[in-house]
Amino acid sequence: MLDVTTIADGPKSLPLLFLGQNTDPHSERGVECPGALPPASDPDLVERALKAKAALGDQVFVLGHHYQRDEVIQFADVTGDSFKLARDAANRPDAPYIVFCGVHFMAESADILTNENQTVILPDLAAGCSMADMARIQQVEAAWEALADAGVADVTVPVTYMNSSADIKAFCGRNGGAVCTSSNADVALEWAFSQGEKVLFLPDQHLGRNTAVLQMGISLDECVVYDPHKPGGGLTREQLAAAKMILWRGHCSVHGRFTPESVDDVRARVPGVNVIVHPECRHEVVTKADFVGSTEYIINKLAKAEPGTSWAVATELNLVQRLAKQNPDKNIVFLDKTVCYCATMNRIDLPHLVWTLENLVAGHVVNPIKVDADTEHYAKIALDRMLALPGKSARD
Repeated sequence: MLDVTTIADGPKSLPLLFLGQNTDPHSERGVECPGALPPASDPDLVERALKAKAALGDQVFVLGHHYQRDEVIQFADVTGDSFKLARDAANRPDAPYIVFCGVHFMAESADILTNENQTVILPDLAAGCSMADMARIQQVEAAWEALADAGVADVTVPVTYMNSSADIKAFCGRNGGAVCTSSNADVALEWAFSQGEKVLFLPDQHLGRNTAVLQMGISLDECVVYDPHKPGGGLTREQLAAAKMILWRGHCSVHGRFTPESVDDVRARVPGVNVIVHPECRHEVVTKADFVGSTEYIINKLAKAEPGTSWAVATELNLVQRLAKQNPDKNIVFLDKTVCYCATMNRIDLPHLVWTLENLVAGHVVNPIKVDADTEHYAKIALDRMLALPGKSARD
């Protein structure tokens, strides 16, 4: 019998679970794994993964996001950012199984872009994205109604970052909007402003603000933040009427932690350091940095940097550590003194990968990710609008 205590919240009650003893599968997606999950202490995990992958051969295609652990990346057929990996999956139509070592929204995008004969698998369903979870479809639909009540919905174009759920992408597809990545957000905004007077930017306020102000020449005063937890987003009709960028109150839990003080501190500690940050960082951090760009931009910039140069990098720690190993002729450090991994990305570990592959060998498909047909249709419209944009390649 499940031993829990509950707390009352109006008509509902929530379980209080003892740490390490109980779980609630209704609120904790992915905590249950059918069959036996190998223990992390199993010394044969690498050998088991190699054996299972060899047995599957061309039937399986393993994708590894840049922020993934090294223990998992070593088994990836390709590595990259979320959109590149989704397109890589689509370019392997003969592989019936796509194992996506990333997070939930990435696997959804891969399912949207692959064919109906392919199955996308997420080794741990609990590997979500805190940023994507900050914009729920019911909240966004309520926000659109608030914009309509304020008389601005008809002149507003929704643009969502790739780091969003499939139903948010579909919302943009239904309402004349598009998807963007951090590499082409400026191009996407240029397109959006050719379609309307305002942009509702989802779900990362920092990418939206940094792109609008630093690349589009929009003033900070023309950017407002819509808070889905406040009536009307916490904005007046006058504020909505005056704004050009309506930014959703969302952020990346990793990139949002970097501070201007982090930049000042590393400059004091490391003489001549180059500070390079992801545009998901706060505006005050981005304006203090030397270079700003997507994950792929950061990787390429460091690869081409002069030997002996020093770099402080503001992005996920797994990637920063990997870059330091790959570029031993440079001094590469994490911008913040405090260690910070992407907690949800790190849910994908070697035991879950082995469990996934061995189940496939046994003929069992675990954790398939399937986007319903209607959501897929409209999300694909928003993605196709992004792909039709001129200029920059689409990478996050």
